Amino acid sequence: MPTIGRFAPSPSGRMHLGNVLCALLAFLSARRQNGQFLLRIEDLDAMRCPRSFADLILDDLRWLGLDWDGEVPYQSERASIYEQYEAILREKGLLYPCFCSRAALHAASAPHLSDGRVLYAGTCCDLTPEQVAEKRKSRAPATRVRVPDEVVQFTDEVWGEYVENLAAECGDFIVRRSDGVFAYQLAVVVDDALTGVNEVVRGADLISSTPRQIWLHRLFGFVPPRFAHLPLLCDHDGRRLSKRDEDLDLGLLRQRFTPEQVIGALACAAGLIDRPAPVAARELVSSFDWAKVPRHDLFLPNIFRE
Repeated sequence: MPTIGRFAPSPSGRMHLGNVLCALLAFLSARRQNGQFLLRIEDLDAMRCPRSFADLILDDLRWLGLDWDGEVPYQSERASIYEQYEAILREKGLLYPCFCSRAALHAASAPHLSDGRVLYAGTCCDLTPEQVAEKRKSRAPATRVRVPDEVVQFTDEVWGEYVENLAAECGDFIVRRSDGVFAYQLAVVVDDALTGVNEVVRGADLISSTPRQIWLHRLFGFVPPRFAHLPLLCDHDGRRLSKRDEDLDLGLLRQRFTPEQVIGALACAAGLIDRPAPVAARELVSSFDWAKVPRHDLFLPNIFRE
């Protein structure tokens, strides 16, 4: 089966170097396998993701030489499709309204996992119709899906075997927010499946969400893609790059560097080449190998620290 990879950024700000690294490795992996490389804009929350940022992402990718195949879908335009799959979950009796506030979920008494995530305690899973009706008077609910006591295992291209018990390490999760916006977990599964994506490359901070997505894929009758979760890119102090901090975004980088300098420096940080020499993305395709990517956080090359 031909490889179909993708890059699916959220346009809540200008891309930073960590985003570029993800796009680069997703591009190289797909092209190395003579496959397709798709682009999708994950702007589910249209208020936080203006189209102007999405336009900048497309322009930045072209500047970097990371071309993609086909049209670019925008998640903000696909709510009617997600509703069809929400209906499937409802028909299976797996959905229930949740009235818990963010503050309540992060209270000290709530179960916390080793990585700091909050394990939902199932507070609203058995509310009676009368209780639901009463709570709706004061608060719109989110929609959660009930997960089974089931172990999901997959082999990551970078980290190897990953295992998670959905009930014990994930908990019932939100598939639609209280404001009606569909959650990432549902939308990403539907979009990957319907566009034929069979290879997902993204940051290691998302690896814990993969078992629930694999479970949804199987529940809907889809074949889950294979996954590669990249080590996160850090500055020289060990702080992970973030859009909120405007760390070395493309607006700044394009004023200081050529596309080849950016690509070469990131390729060196990821272990693909032995020194940060300028190189075009296409020149790295033939030698790309996941075995070269290390299993630890990556650090910015010196050229970005000046």
